[in-house]
Amino acid sequence: MPLPFRQIHLDFHTSELIAGIGSRFDPAAFARTLQEARVNSITCFSKCHHGMIYHDTRFEARHPFLERNLLAEQIEACHAAGIRIPIYISVGLDEFVAARHPEWIELGVDGKRRGATPLQAGWKKLCFNTPYMDYVWEQTREVLDMFAVDGLFFDIISQGQCCCRWCMAGMHEAGVDPESEEERKAYARCILDGMKLDFTARIREQNATCDVFWNSGHVDPTFRPVLGAYSHLELESLPSGGWGYDHFPITVRYARNLGLDHVGMTGKFHKTWAGFGEYKNQAALEYECFTSLAEGSKCSIGDQLPPSGQLDAGTYELVGAVYRQVEAKEPWCTGAEAVTEIAIYNPEALGVHDGRVDSAAGGAYRMLLETHHQFDVVDEMMDWSRYRVLILADKIRLSPQLLAKVRAYLAAGGKVVASHCSGLAADRDEFVLTELGVRYEGEARHSPDYVVPRAAIAGGILPGQHVMYERGVEVSLEGPDPEVLADVWHPYFDRTYEHFCSHRHTPPEKAAGLPAAVATENTLYFAHPLFASFMRHGLRVYKQLFLNALDRWLTDPLVRSTAPTTAHITVTRQAEPARTIVHVLHYVPEQRYRETPTIEDVLPLYNVTLSVRTPAPPAGVSLAPEGTDLPFTYRDGRIVVTVPEVIGHAMVVLVEGTSQEGAGPA
Repeated sequence: MPLPFRQIHLDFHTSELIAGIGSRFDPAAFARTLQEARVNSITCFSKCHHGMIYHDTRFEARHPFLERNLLAEQIEACHAAGIRIPIYISVGLDEFVAARHPEWIELGVDGKRRGATPLQAGWKKLCFNTPYMDYVWEQTREVLDMFAVDGLFFDIISQGQCCCRWCMAGMHEAGVDPESEEERKAYARCILDGMKLDFTARIREQNATCDVFWNSGHVDPTFRPVLGAYSHLELESLPSGGWGYDHFPITVRYARNLGLDHVGMTGKFHKTWAGFGEYKNQAALEYECFTSLAEGSKCSIGDQLPPSGQLDAGTYELVGAVYRQVEAKEPWCTGAEAVTEIAIYNPEALGVHDGRVDSAAGGAYRMLLETHHQFDVVDEMMDWSRYRVLILADKIRLSPQLLAKVRAYLAAGGKVVASHCSGLAADRDEFVLTELGVRYEGEARHSPDYVVPRAAIAGGILPGQHVMYERGVEVSLEGPDPEVLADVWHPYFDRTYEHFCSHRHTPPEKAAGLPAAVATENTLYFAHPLFASFMRHGLRVYKQLFLNALDRWLTDPLVRSTAPTTAHITVTRQAEPARTIVHVLHYVPEQRYRETPTIEDVLPLYNVTLSVRTPAPPAGVSLAPEGTDLPFTYRDGRIVVTVPEVIGHAMVVLVEGTSQEGAGPA
């Protein structure tokens, strides 16, 4: 079944020292609160990180102060109200077990057990290669036997380079060298993947239809070999909790192409998980949920149940204010798929990412998002044929297999943008993607150095030499007729203790006789790490260089708009009924405060013009869910419409059909 749009993930990590667990739980009030907040799915707990179980059980770990068969009552009340209720089981963290079986805790190569130290508050990380997993399976089987299970949510799904006695014995038996970090990582991945596949197969023997999800806080290409262990994907991404506001939009543009239904998970917390007495600003929660809709996902909001078992009234007033809006928008989001024309190659597919949000991929994402281009994030296994442009940002070195795929894409008429080390061989500093028209000569002699664009890509850029903060590479021209689009300038010298000038970097002295940007018929190449540089430093010229070069090919992008760079514009399409939906979001995340990014105000936009490329004139254009018809024109393959007002989120619906060219709504 398709995932519900309005979900709650109800944490309940509760110390065994707290009494009165579930003492104020009222099944009718629980269900009524959820219904009034328009929630139609809520994940509730069988077992938490403390290892406590919250229902009748044959296991010793039943919470000592649990006053009722809590999970059973939650399920009964929710099912009676038509609310779905997946069941949560903590796997990687279980303090009850860790205290009784410390030998099951992951053991690092340094001989230290992983997790909190004896005098720290916090968790210990359990190893998935120990008898602990038999315990987890027996708990899971009990849940399957005891309840009508809509779904299972397994949490903290990771396996480190463990050197416990079970892992050491397993590595020796498998012919793995425990002294090799690379082989230890591969063995850990084998343990992790094998566990997921084995558990899901056993679950399916008892319940063929319940949802199964294994949560590790991120979705990346390592999921590919074990996608069969998942019924769907949940993208945990609390912007204020360490993920940031760029994480979800980038991750979902990859995950949505893996073939499974997906949900974006944020939280009601002002900061991160399990904050009591704190509430996210409504504008922030709206933006996070509406972004899920705009990217083709469902919504999930994280909450934490107090020990008493009574839902917090303020939380569900906030959730209801947002979910009533989500409910009204659902008809235009159900079954909607993203419409895109540009692909960013995912550095995670090569294991070269430098954080939750990779700086190079993040820079490309920012450049495209701020200029309202429509794009996905891809790996080698995906179909690239629907993309007009492929971006290899900064660090995408090419194996023979990946090189062959890129060349086949070019041969089919695709265009490739590469920068810095992208296009080099995976195992040596040589451009194997010779179509770029450049030869590798070595690292840049100076850093910072400067770039001067030539007339072809100089539009909107101030005249002068523009500093490149990150070290580039030096290239020479090779092949038939490459065109130089920008030139490198050298400084007088690098800044060292022996010679420096002024407060920062040394000024430019002269042209270096080296290309900074090169074009061929089907490729563009930048010698500097342009995308990571933009993400780190935010110089507008870096974005403008890329966009000016991109405009040589994309003279008719899918979307043009007068909306500012702060607007988030996406395009989705529904097959039934046949219509295209253009989402315009305008909430502006801010880092006003030292620790926490947030959104407090909704900044309206007025008279936003959208120009959208469509194969035929629409039968009508309107705003959803309001139903207000909008006048439009259609010429040269583009519909042009003005949205009078955007208060946070507007959905512009283009109904497929026929209308007279240049006419208003049918």
